[in-house]
Amino acid sequence: MKLPGLSEVRFVDKLLFAKHLSVMLKSGITIYDSVNILYEQSRNKAFKKILLGILNDLKNGLKLSKSLEKYPDVFDKLFVSIIAIGEESGNLDANLEYLASQLSKNYEFRKKVRAALIYPTIIVIAAIIVGGGISIFVLPKLTDLFESLDVALPLSTKILLFFANTMKNYGIFIVAFLVGGFIIFWVAIDIPKIKLRWQRFVLRIPFFGNFIMSVEITNFCRNLGVMLKSGIPISEAMVATTAATSNLVFKGYISLISKAVDKGVSIEKEITRRNFKHMPAVMTRMIGVGEKSGKLSESLLYLSNFFEEEVDDMAQNLPSVIEPVLLIIIALFVSFLALSIISPIYQFTGSIRQ
Repeated sequence: MKLPGLSEVRFVDKLLFAKHLSVMLKSGITIYDSVNILYEQSRNKAFKKILLGILNDLKNGLKLSKSLEKYPDVFDKLFVSIIAIGEESGNLDANLEYLASQLSKNYEFRKKVRAALIYPTIIVIAAIIVGGGISIFVLPKLTDLFESLDVALPLSTKILLFFANTMKNYGIFIVAFLVGGFIIFWVAIDIPKIKLRWQRFVLRIPFFGNFIMSVEITNFCRNLGVMLKSGIPISEAMVATTAATSNLVFKGYISLISKAVDKGVSIEKEITRRNFKHMPAVMTRMIGVGEKSGKLSESLLYLSNFFEEEVDDMAQNLPSVIEPVLLIIIALFVSFLALSIISPIYQFTGSIRQ
């Protein structure tokens, strides 16, 4: 069931729903009254529609987990499964508290990832704006100046003039082409086959590929670990983890592991047999230890914390990796620009003296 405006439901809305519902159930408030209180307090119109639907379902005798299943775009398989296990075991309040704790960790993790990507995004956007401004407004004006100088122009200046003339005569079309190309690219990478190839390419990029890999492994280990810890069968947990994975490369990995688990093959054995490129050996060994000791959920949650720390370290080192590259690019650009502009002017003043 999909309601208009579901995209407006934030991750934090789900987090607070689980947290507040857990507190109220522990206080002895009935589940219907608890959801009703949340409905009255919510300021998010899209989420209020969902809560109203849940209230109607509860009034008609439907379980909370069954009601939440109607909104898969908001409440994923992991969320619903943990609540369903809580209802069956009679520990709904405890399961909601545990779910809220894990969602809180996921929320903090998402903020770290976004914060790490803000710096390079701002730098790239600033470079595009400055470069575009120089190309459109500055370089075309230099064309008339250099053409008026009766001197032999160096190669760098000729290249600059060619670019300036091109921008002067076809600048609007070039900008339109670039904007259109960006839009087409953005739409194209949503097509599954193209998206898969793009994500494979990104995972091969030095440093950034390792960053994305650590993010995906953290999500995989945490989601699977949380579900196993909550008592969800491993086959069902693997299916839910596959559905919750957005990166198509890792989605393919987890899907193959899920099929192997259904046939009785261990996760460690399947990863080793397939030799997945972006699943490190330390992860495989730790999962194997967990499977053999009967503590797979603990091993997975340990791995999620381990790789989250890796993401933290890389996020802190990201500026030191990007800055030297940007400085080299900017230095080369400024040097070329200065050489192209100063050389003909210097030659012209030299010819006047003679």
